[in-house]
Amino acid sequence: MNQKQDNLIVVLDIGSAQTCVVAADLNESVLRYRGHGVVESAGMRKGLIAELAPAAKAVRAANEMAERVARVNIEECVVGVGGPHIRGLNSNGGFELGNRMREITRDDVRTAVERARAVERPADREILHLLPRQFILDNQPGIFDPVGMIGARLEVDLHIATCSGSALQSTVTCANRAGLEVSEAVLESIAAAECTLSADERELGVCLLDIGAHSSDMVVFFEGAVAHTASVPIGGTHFTNDLAIGLQMPVVQAEELKRQYGNAVVTAVPQQAEIEIANPHPQRLALRMIAEILEPRARELMYFVKESLRHGAVLEALGAGCVLTGGGSMLPGMLDITESQLRVPARTGVPVRLSHMPGELAHPSFSVAIGMLLYAHRTRMTRAAEDNSLRAKLRAMLAATF
Repeated sequence: MNQKQDNLIVVLDIGSAQTCVVAADLNESVLRYRGHGVVESAGMRKGLIAELAPAAKAVRAANEMAERVARVNIEECVVGVGGPHIRGLNSNGGFELGNRMREITRDDVRTAVERARAVERPADREILHLLPRQFILDNQPGIFDPVGMIGARLEVDLHIATCSGSALQSTVTCANRAGLEVSEAVLESIAAAECTLSADERELGVCLLDIGAHSSDMVVFFEGAVAHTASVPIGGTHFTNDLAIGLQMPVVQAEELKRQYGNAVVTAVPQQAEIEIANPHPQRLALRMIAEILEPRARELMYFVKESLRHGAVLEALGAGCVLTGGGSMLPGMLDITESQLRVPARTGVPVRLSHMPGELAHPSFSVAIGMLLYAHRTRMTRAAEDNSLRAKLRAMLAATF
């Protein structure tokens, strides 16, 4: 097995249903798939880590699988954070640049962002992302990068994505116990958006809904920037549990029925369609009965999504509609329910293909993992560009001095 590589990017997605590790490397600034490992999650409850030991064991198993495929030692990773504890808020802050107009520097941008982030929040909340929506220079809005411009006052409209501090620490501790150092934490909905949304959709206004096992995380983009982040405590497991209770069968059997015959729209299922199941004795089951159980839960999910969008004042900003991703988005009829409830077009978000990536990863259930790779790649390239720019300025200053 090769030694650790500096150009390697590894992501860890600890979901309620599956734990996934994906590795890729940078080859001349191009992201190339190296390997992955997927195992069934353990120690999870309601989207959170409830038992560290089994959760860490699952992470270690997934990581060892990824190491074998990638033929590299994995010691560091980027982790995804999601679940019902996710909260987002918008803030504004700024400062006077001085008595005279001057050029805006990168440090001025950081100062404006720091002023905007200084809002009261509960002690247990951790900031995941500081996402500028726009900069305002001398009362002129709609500026995305003010560096180099001239002005006297700089302000920023900022979206702050937060999470539970204890939930984040549990994720980091779980990775550490599996032998992995965490370099960065990424909001899972933002990661999923990275590999499923187009630039036009972000500009026109779009909601990305990542339907996981125990919760559904959302992020709304408008005019190219994040305008709203939130989470709804309903996911694919709730649909399965409804079937298990309604049909009085084991959860495993209910999950299989949902995957093979489920539909979120009753009228989309032929009235006479039936199947034979063993529950525990062979019997005939009308397929519409399955849909009659699933449809109310699908409508409930979209009701809470709509209320969250309304609360975030972005319900009318979805010019490009809604994109569903995650394993729960594959239930037939979910797009129809989304369109009828939100009154916008909807589509399924499938992650873009990386170089050498196997086809099995081009599935909505891997959107978070693939998106984290792209997010980490983009941030690494941005930091490298900033470092190069800083070094160039220092060289110019030294040349001028001597």
